Amino acid sequence: MNNFYEINNQQYFDSTVKIDSSSFLAPFTDMLKLNSKVLDIGCGSGRDLLWFKKQGFDPTGFEYSPSLASLARKYSSCPVIEGDFFSYNFSIHTFDALCCIGSLVHVGAARFESVLKSICNALCLEGILFITLKEGSGLSHADDGRVFVLWSKRDLENIFSRVGLKALNFTRQVSKLRKNETWLGFVLRFDSGS
Repeated sequence: MNNFYEINNQQYFDSTVKIDSSSFLAPFTDMLKLNSKVLDIGCGSGRDLLWFKKQGFDPTGFEYSPSLASLARKYSSCPVIEGDFFSYNFSIHTFDALCCIGSLVHVGAARFESVLKSICNALCLEGILFITLKEGSGLSHADDGRVFVLWSKRDLENIFSRVGLKALNFTRQVSKLRKNETWLGFVLRFDSGS
C-alpha cells in the first residue's frame, strides 16, 4: 500500500497540494500557542507544513515515502523525518501537537490502537492531537488500488478512551476531493483524570 505514494508521488502531490487547509485545521490550531512545535504525521505534499509555518507555528513533517518527503521539504522548507509509523520510535521526540490528517486511513482495526499509542509517545503531557479518518463501516476500495479503513464515531471514541485521550472538539466534513466521502475529525488531549 505504501508503495502507491512512492510510485505516484508527483500525482499525489499535484492532487492535494492546493487544497485549502484552513477549514479543517482551524479548530485544531485555535487551541495552540504561537511557535508551538507541531509534528505533521503523513505530511504528504507538505501543504499543511507550509500552512502551519505561515500561521506562526514550528512544524516538522513525518513521511514514509522518501519521494514525497523530498517534495514536502522542497515545497514547505520544513524538516521532514522519513520513517514508518509501525516501527518508528516516537518517544525520542517531544511535540506540543500532533497532526494526523488522513495519515492512518490504511491502518487496520487490529493495529490501529497500538499505532496510535506509539504516535502519542511524541506528545507532551499537555499537548493536543488532531486526527481525521473516513466515516463508514468495513473497507473502501479506490479505483487506484488503495484500501481505506472506515470508522464510526463511537468505535473511535472507544479506542481514544482506552488510549487515555479525551475529545476537545469533533467535526464531520465532506471530502474536498470526493463528495461521497465524509471525514471525522477529532482534537484530542490526554485525559488527566484517566
